[in-house]
Amino acid sequence: MINIIPLNGATIAFDLDGTLVESAPDLIGAVNATLISEGFDPLAYEEARPFISRGARWLLQRGLENAGMHEPVTHAAALFRYFLDYYSAHIADESLPFPGAVDALALLKEAGAKLVVCTNKPTDLSRSLLIKLGMAELFDGVVGIDAVTAAKPNAAHLIEAVNAVGGDLARTVMVGDADTDAGAARAAGTPLILVDFGYTEIPAIELAPDVLLHHFDELVDACATLLKPVEITCLP
Repeated sequence: MINIIPLNGATIAFDLDGTLVESAPDLIGAVNATLISEGFDPLAYEEARPFISRGARWLLQRGLENAGMHEPVTHAAALFRYFLDYYSAHIADESLPFPGAVDALALLKEAGAKLVVCTNKPTDLSRSLLIKLGMAELFDGVVGIDAVTAAKPNAAHLIEAVNAVGGDLARTVMVGDADTDAGAARAAGTPLILVDFGYTEIPAIELAPDVLLHHFDELVDACATLLKPVEITCLP
């Protein structure tokens, strides 16, 4: 029997914001530009950062609530187009890959893994961000909230992302930063790696990941450990 490298043919699914990319400066900047355009005070960066996984609409609502606006949900929806236009134009002004992320992705790809982005961010914005950061070519697919039947934490998002790149769910690892990622992985029955430097209201360790990642230097070994080696019989 020969052990095949665990990563060869495996699928590694990644959340984007707060997992691969420190995108908070541009996301919060776009939310605040939208609020300021209406005469409202901006959100404090440290207040807003943990809630990025809830999405830009929620952050807009938070800013409007802070301003005492009645019906913040309705008003946030009306402002969302302004946010999208501003964010699209400033999507990578300050956003950067987390340290070690690009090298870790390249090593996974070199080892034969399929890489897919599984994000609640719209697909076009996700691709735009990855292109501007020079990361797009590392991925076999990008599957945003608009490309699936149900978004994370529903298992369908992760399952459909894996299917989109011809992967095998039984040989998939989910890498994320927040409860939406944990929920999708658990619902789909895949191993879960969470980073401890992302955007989450609940500390990542409390979401009980199989591995808690402190730096991307640890990612390749973590994925290999979680994926059982495939054994084949050598024919005479």
